[in-house]
Amino acid sequence: MDPRLRALAELSVAESREYAGCHEYDGRVQDLSPAGVSAALAALGGDPREDAHDEAHLVAFEQGAHVAYGELQQHRSNPTVHSSNLDLACYDRAYAPEAERDEARRRHLAAWPDAVDAALEALDRVPRDVALGTLAEVRGLADGVQDETALAAHARLVAHVERAAAEGDPDPAIGAEGLRRLMGVPEALDVDLDALARDADTERDRLLALLSEACERLAPGAPVADTHAALERDHPDAGGVLVEARALTAEVMDWCARTGLVPYTDGECLVGPAPGSRSGAMASLSWSAPGEDEGPSWYYVTPPDAAWPAEEQEEWLAVFSRATLPAVCLHEVAPGHFSHGRALRHVDSPVRRLLLSPSFVEGWAHYGEEMALEEGFHEGDARLQAGVAVEALIRVTRLACALGVHTGAMTVAQAAERFTADTGLRGPAALSEARRATWDPTYGRYTWGKLEILRLRDEARTRSGFSLAGFHRDLLALGAPPLGLLSAALG
Repeated sequence: MDPRLRALAELSVAESREYAGCHEYDGRVQDLSPAGVSAALAALGGDPREDAHDEAHLVAFEQGAHVAYGELQQHRSNPTVHSSNLDLACYDRAYAPEAERDEARRRHLAAWPDAVDAALEALDRVPRDVALGTLAEVRGLADGVQDETALAAHARLVAHVERAAAEGDPDPAIGAEGLRRLMGVPEALDVDLDALARDADTERDRLLALLSEACERLAPGAPVADTHAALERDHPDAGGVLVEARALTAEVMDWCARTGLVPYTDGECLVGPAPGSRSGAMASLSWSAPGEDEGPSWYYVTPPDAAWPAEEQEEWLAVFSRATLPAVCLHEVAPGHFSHGRALRHVDSPVRRLLLSPSFVEGWAHYGEEMALEEGFHEGDARLQAGVAVEALIRVTRLACALGVHTGAMTVAQAAERFTADTGLRGPAALSEARRATWDPTYGRYTWGKLEILRLRDEARTRSGFSLAGFHRDLLALGAPPLGLLSAALG
């Protein structure tokens, strides 16, 4: 890694280790104290790249780091910055021999006390709703840990976040300008928040129509809400979730191989429950990273905890309904994250291989859900159409609520009401989604990234020689570019 890339990696050790495969960081924690972050920011920059696209990509990430850690100082307000630093789940996937990963895990655990000291020094601005929304993740870090020194350090961090949950600032907003810069600068775009809010409303209306059409096909004349509720009730039991997810994983990978719509269909994707520190995510993918030797990716699917009340288990299982689970697998596996991860392993440029725009990563996977529907996956199945629409409604509501909460147009309670009105989520599920806006201000990236890819595809279709497979190949050859640089895929 050259000095400019190294400086960026030192500001995102956990992400570089797991998603880029920079395993020289195994067993290490990042210095996220205020002084440590300031020193890391000061190290950014250097000689420009000869390749203009790679230079623009690098600059966007460097400037984005200055916004996130310099202007907004997220390491002082967001516990997830620190929980990612402590997380041990990165060693679960078999990217290296078990003994090597166990030793890295041991060294990482030994560094927990220092990392927690830095976290306690830094986290002096945690809003109440941010603490409430991240507390489960922070607590989950200790699942399976037996080292008493590490556990004592972890307990101090949990207590600190619990105090913020009780006493923190009731206003979680970073402000319109803060949100505009946090979203736009790392994506090499000047974001118009008002225009983006209008786009979110337009997309919401389109998706509601898509859902309505699917429900009418399934149950002519019945209210959409009743048909939607019936679809949610049609799901595997807790023991069957992994069984059906494995079958669908094989199916989506086979469909992508047969259609040729993504450039690479090799590799192994295993399916299993998420580690405790990630059990708050119902589904996620940890891919075989571009800097690693060949190895399996893991598609984590989390069944509900058997100790939960029956009503909560039922709400959780509704996400894995036979309408929505195929859409989830399209997103997480193929043509979504797993396929993207395979493409990254074929990218030559270190900049494109290592610096991954979250808005492109999630936008690509979300785009893949409806693209697969359009291209004939489960052709004619109105359940899949409904499931794709339901998943997309949750994503577009995230965008609307992030904009609302951080510009002051919505409270967290009002955001929860919007989730209930537009997606059918209720109670704790709606509140959890709304609260996520506070600690993940850019979680509208799924819809935003998808819309930017669709705009580019519309332009590509006007050019001679267009093919969908070729468009996808040229797009993924850019790695995971900032959204403002997508047009390079058109040459």
